Amino acid sequence: MTTIRLVLASASPARKRVLLDAGISPIIEVSAVDEDALTHQLGAISPIDLALALAKAKADDVAPKFAGTPAVIVGCDSIFELAEVGYGKPLTAQVAIERITAMSGRTGLLHTGHWVIFGDLAAGATATTVINFGHMAAAEIEAYVATGEPLNVAGAFTLDGRSAPFIDGIDGDPSNVLGISMPTLRRLLRDLGITWTDLWTSA
Repeated sequence: MTTIRLVLASASPARKRVLLDAGISPIIEVSAVDEDALTHQLGAISPIDLALALAKAKADDVAPKFAGTPAVIVGCDSIFELAEVGYGKPLTAQVAIERITAMSGRTGLLHTGHWVIFGDLAAGATATTVINFGHMAAAEIEAYVATGEPLNVAGAFTLDGRSAPFIDGIDGDPSNVLGISMPTLRRLLRDLGITWTDLWTSA
């Protein structure tokens, strides 16, 4: 039987780690998609639709490199929504401080778009997890931002890092908050005729 390999179109170490922990060893092929430029080009669309559009763009960019091979391409992108406004990576300390200050003591939504390509077949979906943030003192916010951790993650927080103690709870899939929803991915693969456990052979 031909072994199907999973290609992750992302440089995210968190996504790679989630897959490895689930028994799948992905091939990492980072897409060349300019997220900021594409976001600007797409204009005023919902955070849910934006997450899916970015995920699709990443998968579409990488797929031609694996044409004719038994590989399934997975593109993902996460957008954090607070008060109906979507946010990606803050990138700078000042922006991170402003966003985390606004998030303190409030509830937001983490949307992760997933786009899967297998040969001529494709499927996509966005998973959403509710995040309840605890109140953070200004000194805590500044100390957290100074670690550099929140600068390159959607929403300026992580569930598995230094910000974990500041998250009071979540409602939904934890792996989705880490950047790739395992239940969502399994369903999408099933729609394309791929059995989840068959991918374990690539571990």
